[in-house]
Amino acid sequence: MISFIIPVYNRPDEIKELLESFLSQESTPLDYEVVVVEDGSDLPCREVCESYADKLPVRYLYQSPNAGPSAARNYGAKVAQGDIFLFLDSDVELPSCYLSTLALNIERRPADLFGGPDAAKEDYTVTQRAISYAMTSFFTTGGIRGGRKDQPLDKFYPRTYNMGVSRTAYEAVGGFRQDLRYGEDIDFSLRVIEAGYHSALYEDLFVYHKRRDTYKKFFAQVRHSGRARVMLERLHPGSMKPVHYLPSLFVVLCFIALLTSLYGGLMFPLLYALLIIFDVYGRGDSLELAVNCVIAAFVQLFGYGIGFIEAKIGRGEGSK
Repeated sequence: MISFIIPVYNRPDEIKELLESFLSQESTPLDYEVVVVEDGSDLPCREVCESYADKLPVRYLYQSPNAGPSAARNYGAKVAQGDIFLFLDSDVELPSCYLSTLALNIERRPADLFGGPDAAKEDYTVTQRAISYAMTSFFTTGGIRGGRKDQPLDKFYPRTYNMGVSRTAYEAVGGFRQDLRYGEDIDFSLRVIEAGYHSALYEDLFVYHKRRDTYKKFFAQVRHSGRARVMLERLHPGSMKPVHYLPSLFVVLCFIALLTSLYGGLMFPLLYALLIIFDVYGRGDSLELAVNCVIAAFVQLFGYGIGFIEAKIGRGEGSK
């Protein structure tokens, strides 16, 4: 049995979309339950969950006060009945083939820890689709983040927007650390792997992931991620690879390019921008999306790189 565990904070509309995607499954070859954990929200989704109670095996839990997604996931796992916990974020939707693809992968390649990639739907906003590109492209940090077997720069560590773990492995490591606000899912994956359990990437087990709707919010998100990467190295020595320094190197090179702009230094960021445009536009997407992908890529690399540098020099949560 699979227990889908979904923490939520002030996002009733997203929960409705996610539950609706369970109903759209082309087949349901697995016995499953959906456990929604409300994390001290001011905008609860109880009524939304109750409206699906006669259509889906959904349970609604509430914890107060707000304690963060890790605490919510751990609470959900305590009451979940499944042999496998599958963690989803509230801002994802399942493609209609998700359950059948999950069943096939579990049968063919069973693993104690697994995950899949994420993608953007065509009806998402241009900004959300551009941010999705920045989070998944090999030309940004997608290669570091994982999600494509043919283009990895580092080992794939499942993230909680689409992460499965056996009850045995989950209990062996004691669940998620509740003192980490960012990077807690990578920390969990690292601890499971360090405990000797097998991890697998199911390349075809994707979810639709609705990203931040502004570049300002996106910058704040990836800045926290850069800081968290430094903290993760302190918790798991040796987990940081040379590729994790690339966004910071990009920031430094862009700064040097600006200082040497009178001598042609701006060629570096210009060529990088053209690379992104050719990659996106060359696949048949619009020029508007291609330009926004350039913006998203620069926001992501600068946000992550600046957060990483801040933590390295002793500023921000990653320095604690």
